[in-house]
Order: sequence, then C-alpha cells, then structure tokens
Amino acid sequence: MVFIFEKIFIFANLKKFSLEKRKVRARCAIELSTLKRGDLLEVPRTLFVHFGIYLGNNKVAHLMPDILPAISDDECLIGKVVTNKRLILGVLAKVASIRVDTVQDFAYGGSIMVNHMDKSFKTKPLSNEEVAQRAEKLVGATSYSLLWDNCEHFVTYCRYGFPMSFQTDKFCEIVKKIIRDQRSVVISAALGLALTLCVGVGPFTTLPSFLFTFTLWMAS
Repeated sequence: MVFIFEKIFIFANLKKFSLEKRKVRARCAIELSTLKRGDLLEVPRTLFVHFGIYLGNNKVAHLMPDILPAISDDECLIGKVVTNKRLILGVLAKVASIRVDTVQDFAYGGSIMVNHMDKSFKTKPLSNEEVAQRAEKLVGATSYSLLWDNCEHFVTYCRYGFPMSFQTDKFCEIVKKIIRDQRSVVISAALGLALTLCVGVGPFTTLPSFLFTFTLWMAS
C-alpha cells in the first residue's frame, strides 16, 4: 500500500515536465545580500514546494532526486542543473543526493521565500551557523523516499533538529479521508468484482482485488 501511495504522490505533487530542455530563469523574490548563512529557503512550485539551506556566497544545499549519478560518472554533467526529467526519474528510482547549487539554479525560475517555515514550528531554530554546518556535513549521496525522506525532512533536520514534512502529513491526511469514505470501499469492491468478471476468476485477479478491498474496509 505504501508503494501505491508513493506513486500516487509522485503524480499528484510533481509538475508535468517537457522533454525539451527548459531554460532556467533567475527570478528570485529577494536580493542575495539579504540572505544569511543558515537561512531556510523555500521555492513554491505549481503543486509542491522545494527546500534548501543557504550556505553563503550564493550557494544552497538541497536534497535532490536525480537519476544521472546512477547511470553516469561524468561529474561535469551531474553538476549541471537537475531538470524535471532527471528529477522524476530519480524519484522513481529512489536515487538522490544532497548537492550544492547556486541560488538561481536552486530556484529553477521560482520565487524564493526565506525562513517561512519558522512560524509553523514551536521549536526555536538552531543557530544559523549550526544549521549551515549540519547541511554541509550531509552533502553527498543520501537515502531518499518521496514520502518519508525528502528535501523537507532534510531542511527541518538541519534547522530545527528533527526531520519532518508538512507536505507528507497533508498528503497522508487526504489519503486517510479517502480511505475512511465508505463510498471508496463500495467503489473498490465494485471494481474488483468487475475485474474478476472481465478477466476471469483466478489467483492473480481475485486475491489482489480481495486484499485491496479488505485493506480499505479495515482502515475505514
């Protein structure tokens, strides 16, 4: 079930990408001179938010899914801006790294918000220098999960001392509402019955349909 929810989350929270190379524009909503080392940066995108930690000198550490390191050793190529295509393939393959990019490359054409998450935490942020040092120590290959170990978990660990993701929490709440809706159970049962009738009764059709319906019913 977790595998299914992660794949749903991919298509519900990632922008549709173009096969053509996208031109990256520097459209930051702030001046670099106002940024402080250790600041938490957010870039709202169409359906999700990307996060990073400012290290100073126009550099940002951020966790990025990227398929390229898994198929190439070309550091020059890997160091280029991670396109949406590379990102989505990295999400599917669960390949990621905490990398350092310029503010402009991090923003990828979006507008940046600074320390916006502070108002959502009761916990006082760590000192800016400690935040930056935490981020720097984690630079390199890292584990990745779209729901449980993403860029938001990275920045909240660095700035507040423990990892969490408001985006994941929000998505899980939506899934819970859907599961608890008795109509979902009825619909899934009907689909399972229709699948069985169309394909035929067999262990590869009846059992998955039963298990899916049963899971929804027990969770409702």
